[in-house]
Amino acid sequence: MISGSTSRMKALVVYDSKFGNTERIAQVIGNALGSAYEVEVLQVGTIMPDQIEGLKLLIVGSPTQRFNPTGGIKNFLQSLPSSGLEGIKVAAFDTRLTIEDIEEVAILSFFVRIFGYAAKPIGNGLKRKGGELILPPEGFYVQGMEGPLVEGEVERAENWARQILATQ
Repeated sequence: MISGSTSRMKALVVYDSKFGNTERIAQVIGNALGSAYEVEVLQVGTIMPDQIEGLKLLIVGSPTQRFNPTGGIKNFLQSLPSSGLEGIKVAAFDTRLTIEDIEEVAILSFFVRIFGYAAKPIGNGLKRKGGELILPPEGFYVQGMEGPLVEGEVERAENWARQILATQ
């Protein structure tokens, strides 16, 4: 960056992805935020602690695995200092099976009602570290275990990012 130029607010979209669906959603969100923020979209294992410094917005996403975020996302959240997100706006998302796919397996439907999806624990983890949750955690649907994303989910992710921008 040229010195003296106006620097934009920093945003970071952190994701983990097994089959590329969560990564795709993270990239779409990052692109949509790019009009207002200097955005980095990073896979969870590549983040350095100093990349959290100076952030105004942190968005974290994970595929739902066994009703939870991935181990990488859990480790990332645990590694943040106890008040490390103080003054930072945060949002959480996940990718998940469709309701139809879940209802095909009775026991799965039962467990989802009890344990839910990855986005809510991510949002709670971000709040515990001092972040200000600006929207309810969101889920984006994939077809089957490996995807692809259900038709219309990319557009929903863009709209969700626009809602985030509207809270600024």
